[in-house]
Amino acid sequence: MRIRQIVFAAAELKAGAGVLGTLLGLDTPYRDLGVAEFGLDNAVFLFGDQFIEIVSPTRAGTTAGRLIERRGDCGYMLILQTDDFERELARFERLGVRRVWAKDLDDIRATHLHPKDIGGAIVSIDQPTPAASWRWGGPDWKLQDGTAAQQRVVGINLGANDPAAMAARWAQVLGLGTPAAHGATQRLMLDGGWVDFEPADARGEGITGYTLAVAGRDAVVQRARALGLEVAHHAVTLFGTRVELREL
Repeated sequence: MRIRQIVFAAAELKAGAGVLGTLLGLDTPYRDLGVAEFGLDNAVFLFGDQFIEIVSPTRAGTTAGRLIERRGDCGYMLILQTDDFERELARFERLGVRRVWAKDLDDIRATHLHPKDIGGAIVSIDQPTPAASWRWGGPDWKLQDGTAAQQRVVGINLGANDPAAMAARWAQVLGLGTPAAHGATQRLMLDGGWVDFEPADARGEGITGYTLAVAGRDAVVQRARALGLEVAHHAVTLFGTRVELREL
């Protein structure tokens, strides 16, 4: 299991995409028309060989819209890449984990897990073929030049009413090793990254942060200040979410 795509929910897509692209120095995003199925519009940015997406509701009654009403702009979803989709499906079946959406295409298989059956966020498990490909990033994406191609999403933070219990549930559902204490959090290790579970804030359970390894961290922090974003040392508040910046 590795992080392949993270998703923010934002009320204003165009403005949000402008901020994100400027902050991280990203290329023009891809617009995936398929998300109209969920009542959404989106912008998908290439980040290393991973992707950062912003979604905005286009009609009333969407899951993203209800989340924005409850939490404001926020972290929304995590997409994990697996190397054995059938193994994951068999485990979900054994555990009684419900799947709320599925897609089976020649170049990717994907399924969204019911948030109540894992906790804290919408999680999608995807297996692209070949493994380096990624349909959701558009048909023409390619790595950026230089060190930008090495940038990574390495971590996600989840607020939980019971961090230890949610961490244990994620480990069970995803077939991963036992979480361990990491400072004030419970950490679940992924391939090349992690998920940290921490006490929920006043907004309730949900995604509270992401950790990005970036090229030129000081320059990103300077751009954050110029954009009027809240900055605390090497952390930036983006779409109501704490984004920790690490140098590559």
